[in-house]
Amino acid sequence: MSIPRYIMALDLGTTGNRAMVFDRAGQRVGQAYRELTQHYPQPGWLEHDPSEIWQAVCWAMHAAVRDAAIEPREIAALGLTVQRETCLLWDKTTGQPLHRAIVWQDRRTAALCDQLRAAGKAEWIYDKTGLVLDAYFSATKLNWLLNHLAAAGTPVNLETTLAGTVDAWILWNLTGGQVHATDPSNASRTMLLNLATQAWDSELLELFGLAAELLPEVRPSLGDFGNLERSILGVEIPISAVLGDQQAALFAHGCDRPGLLKCTYGTGSFLVAHTGSEVVRVKQLLSTIAWSQSAPEANPRNAHPSNAHPHRLSVGYALEGAIFTSGACIQWLRDGLKLIDHADETEVLAQQVSHTHGVYFVPALSGLGAPHWDMSARGAFLGLTGGAQRAHLVRAVLEAIAFQVKEVIDAINLGCATPITRLKVDGGACQNNFLMQFQADVLGIPVERPQILDATVQGIAFAAGLAIGFWHDYDSLIATRQVDRVFEPKIAPLATSAVATEHFARWQQAVEHTKHWTDASR
Repeated sequence: MSIPRYIMALDLGTTGNRAMVFDRAGQRVGQAYRELTQHYPQPGWLEHDPSEIWQAVCWAMHAAVRDAAIEPREIAALGLTVQRETCLLWDKTTGQPLHRAIVWQDRRTAALCDQLRAAGKAEWIYDKTGLVLDAYFSATKLNWLLNHLAAAGTPVNLETTLAGTVDAWILWNLTGGQVHATDPSNASRTMLLNLATQAWDSELLELFGLAAELLPEVRPSLGDFGNLERSILGVEIPISAVLGDQQAALFAHGCDRPGLLKCTYGTGSFLVAHTGSEVVRVKQLLSTIAWSQSAPEANPRNAHPSNAHPHRLSVGYALEGAIFTSGACIQWLRDGLKLIDHADETEVLAQQVSHTHGVYFVPALSGLGAPHWDMSARGAFLGLTGGAQRAHLVRAVLEAIAFQVKEVIDAINLGCATPITRLKVDGGACQNNFLMQFQADVLGIPVERPQILDATVQGIAFAAGLAIGFWHDYDSLIATRQVDRVFEPKIAPLATSAVATEHFARWQQAVEHTKHWTDASR
């Protein structure tokens, strides 16, 4: 009989689904990835096919096992991390989705958010959930789905319908329909979870017209989520961790206590700082749950759940700046504008010119997230003249990605006692050396890039392994992660304020021009 020697991690992102296999040394030994079809039924709308997501997961699991050249029975546990706010409804008797999943970037419920804001609900919602009232989160999306189905003549049957974010949908399928659950890191992004109680809030459910029966059970992030149904890989495997993608990356970076910050450059850019066992609130940023686990102490260091008191639940909180469009800008340059054939061309093009020729780009392709929270903003190039060339446009896009991150870090520094002195990064776009160096220059602090850029999937693997005792010490596990490169600011902070800050201020002026673009009163 084979001894379990590996952990499998599933990372279900916005642009694709990935499976990876990690060994006891915390090193990746196998992987598989498949892109996901993006459906744009109307401007500002974005949907995913839930069945396609599930089929891609099944394919990726089998492909990753083949790539690692292992047997499924050698996998000790499975971890699942997902694109948080994307949500859907499905029929538990047929297993079929009732509609395409509405993706986190989707703006169709902006009008409902405006109505709730006009009714004075924004502060009340923020007090309960730590979230800014925005179409980004799941509550208004689920409300739209229910109303849309009712209007189409197929009202939801509460006895047969389930609701949830993508983790709940995939977990339900992984367990053969046996487990309908989520974890606090995902649940806290629905705008339905009460941060103080870590439970679904009855008043919020009433506000959004949702029945509690629809929603998944909230279980500890590092804990028991049932077993993989035997028919999928031929063996039952414990599913021992579920995390939102940004919290999984935070876990991978070792950011398990106040003062530590990471930024993931994915479809969007997400800066998350751990704030300990207390909720910290900073204007225009999100207060959220980092992760939870049954453990004798609130910190995952040296506290894996196999030794835990079964009735104690520790919860760690986080502060987040969510930027909606980051790597998606580069994808748009490739697929939308056809300015590039491959993402890595942007680094070469940006280095061909010493400036943007006065061109500034505002990446509001899905509105503006932190710190602006303007659902009606739209993307734009400003400052265009006849001298602007392809390289200038590409450089302007990369600079805009870095400027967005600076805005959020400035907000964090204003609201927290300990200033950020180093930025830990991950995600596909941080492979771009020009972008990372420019980021260090505009921030005036070092930017640290690890060798394994898929921190999200690495983090959920670490969480799953720690939860079952496959690994026993968080510190030692994090120490196995190797740094690829540290980008030091080329110019001193004082010089930065004289040069880069001038361009940053000009870019902020460009941002102001794109705000409220779709408002009827504009």
